[in-house]
Amino acid sequence: MQIFPFLLIFIIFYFLMIRPQQKRVKDHQAMIAAVKKGDEVITAGGIRGRVTRVVDEREAEVEIAPGVKVRVVKSTLSQVLNATPKGAND
Repeated sequence: MQIFPFLLIFIIFYFLMIRPQQKRVKDHQAMIAAVKKGDEVITAGGIRGRVTRVVDEREAEVEIAPGVKVRVVKSTLSQVLNATPKGAND
């Protein structure tokens, strides 16, 4: 009976903290995997641009101004603003 309060606290902690964080990480990984040419993105540093090329599964080339392209690590992308419709840039 002495371990019951600790077990109850752990269960509450799991459902309120750990499980939602795991869901956010899973959703972020799915978003990163789905990034493609033409998507408008925001990096973790706050740079907004349009994906011009997906280099590989870890990097993408983003145009941040006309004629200015930078390569970013896809895991640093914090948000995809408006994904292009499937088949629009094929």
